[in-house]
Amino acid sequence: MTTCYLGVDVGLTATKAAAFDADGRELHIVTARTPRTCVTAHRHEVDMAVLADTVLTLLEELAAKLAADGYVPAGIGVAGHGNGLYPVDAELRPVGAAIASSDSRAQRIVEAIAPEAAARLAAETGSIPWAAQPSVLLRWLRDHEPETYRATRWALSCKDWVTSQLTGVASADYSDASAFGMVALDTRRYTATALDLVGLPADDLRRFPALRSSGEVVAGLTAQVAARTGLPEGLPVVAGAMDCVAATLGAGGRELGDVTVIVGTWAINGVVVPAGTPAPRVTLSALLPDPTRMLAMEVAPTSAANLEWLASASVPHGRVGGVSPVELLREAATVPPGAEGLLFLPFVNGAPEHPAASGTFLGISGLHRRGHLTRAVIEGVAQYHRVQLDRVVVSGAEVGDRPWRIAGGGARSEVWAQIFADVLGRPVRRQLTSELGARGVASLLPAALSQDARPWSVDDADDLCVRPGPDRAAYLRQAEVFDRCLAAVPAAWTEVEQYRTAMP
Repeated sequence: MTTCYLGVDVGLTATKAAAFDADGRELHIVTARTPRTCVTAHRHEVDMAVLADTVLTLLEELAAKLAADGYVPAGIGVAGHGNGLYPVDAELRPVGAAIASSDSRAQRIVEAIAPEAAARLAAETGSIPWAAQPSVLLRWLRDHEPETYRATRWALSCKDWVTSQLTGVASADYSDASAFGMVALDTRRYTATALDLVGLPADDLRRFPALRSSGEVVAGLTAQVAARTGLPEGLPVVAGAMDCVAATLGAGGRELGDVTVIVGTWAINGVVVPAGTPAPRVTLSALLPDPTRMLAMEVAPTSAANLEWLASASVPHGRVGGVSPVELLREAATVPPGAEGLLFLPFVNGAPEHPAASGTFLGISGLHRRGHLTRAVIEGVAQYHRVQLDRVVVSGAEVGDRPWRIAGGGARSEVWAQIFADVLGRPVRRQLTSELGARGVASLLPAALSQDARPWSVDDADDLCVRPGPDRAAYLRQAEVFDRCLAAVPAAWTEVEQYRTAMP
């Protein structure tokens, strides 16, 4: 029997469980839809019980495949979307629906925070206040669902909820908690500043589990979970990591100055920097498993989720499913750069820095067809990644001169990867491993279990490096128009938002 390592990655769109061999090669992967529901445009929730059941079903399926191939799991790690809130009682039972990180119901609470107070949080934690932070959502619960607030013993992250269902233990790790804005970077301890900013008592810190390193073993798999999945009872489960961190590790981003661009449901644009203050002036900073380093990030739900929306919008109303994104990208490849004058602002899920924003096509005319819409969407996604990466570059973070790693949908599509290289004006190295989050969190297991702790390598072959091409000049012109349009539309977005919220 051969040893393998298991990683679970819970995203906002899909949940995956994967197994990797001792060199980090993917053996098997199983996938299911994450039970996230858009209750309204600003309320995005996850059914916690259904999510736990989904993960156990995936692990059962994965365990059967591994047993048939002669593999024995050595341990499990879980990665999940950062921020949001998964509230449970003392018995680790949900006290309400989880609130996803794409939720913006608490935006007014953030808008009430004085700029100097927000700056104080950023100086201490490297993260700024925004609507889906657990502290902000706890305040929203206190105001709007006081019974849920009082019943919440543990304020968990997504991956901590899943880990608790595997082990029966409430846990937290440094990557998630620091990205919450809840950890002082210089002391690596919880700080009550984020709670104070929203008018919550410092005593609410007791709702957050003790901090652990991402690779620390929390406990073993419970007997109940073992019986359900076919995995061995007592199988070690580590604390795990925020998906941004796990995916960066999976893509090989470990050295200072490494830049990783992840084109997933969320746009993740991160650079590895020294841990501590002063931190780069970015939206989020997440501590890495290496205690000397952290990931400085600009993030927003403005990436491949826009293409997923277009795919689902291309079928009749009420029908489940959609057109394959692969088919849409194939059509987009036949459309010239600039989509013949069509622009798209990629905000179907809004953005922390543009709370009233919505997805916006500009320049639609009678000549445009579905391929033009797709081309405009993927170009708009790349352009907003550029906007965020420009912020990272000027944030005070030192960026290396190596090609930037690109992962997710933008890496798997040749046409999209070329658009990214042309828009960014830099070489990008495509990371084609399908499940980087699962791989990254599983890569923590060998060291956690005192086994061979060599870092898992990534494919840095030159033929995966995409360089800016002859369309670079066209995308420079498009960038100028994109930025001017982005600056001009907030007033229109506000009008539309007021119109929408006033509707019966």
